[in-house]
Amino acid sequence: MKARGLALAVAGLLAAAPPLHAEGFTLAAFGGYFDMLNAKDSAKAVFDGSSGGVTYGGEVGYRFKHHFSVTGRVDYFKKDGERVFVASPGAPVFPLGHPLSVKILPFDLNFGYHFGDGALRPYVGAGAGLVSYKEESTVAGVTTSNSETKFGARFFAGAEYGRGAWRFAAEAAYSLVPDTIGLGGVSQIYGEKDIGGVTVVGKVIFFFGK
Repeated sequence: MKARGLALAVAGLLAAAPPLHAEGFTLAAFGGYFDMLNAKDSAKAVFDGSSGGVTYGGEVGYRFKHHFSVTGRVDYFKKDGERVFVASPGAPVFPLGHPLSVKILPFDLNFGYHFGDGALRPYVGAGAGLVSYKEESTVAGVTTSNSETKFGARFFAGAEYGRGAWRFAAEAAYSLVPDTIGLGGVSQIYGEKDIGGVTVVGKVIFFFGK
């Protein structure tokens, strides 16, 4: 009787779950690590040897029957460091003691394709959008800021697990945001202009299937 009751409960859950490739909306939250790979030397100089940190954000999207998806996404990255002096590439880095804060906020529209019909499904995709970059520093009690909004692109791959309304995913992405920095300061010394890099995140997804 217990086995029969368990079987009926499982059958009920499967019946309530949306079909694997049904059309519907998705909501997702994610968190992970971003490495400013394309401006690694500049980032390491001002962030005391580190070029990355925690990133998080959210997505809203739509899944189509034939494995395709479209998603709007926003990421948030913030890291604190200090102004430095570097005479030339490879020269010693001299901290100046002036606090520096960097915020990167990408807004992307992404297109993806999901492979397979099992509980574990790899996926790939690409997207593009606008990236807000803000630098804020304080010198002698006076705070100044510099903001840029640039076009960016990203390429991603991952794997999603789950058949029901709740699903989970792990994803890696590479982004390009050219001509954002490099006109002055340490980034000009290193000849770095792109603030893109590599992002690795874990995702929790909620699916509203038809």
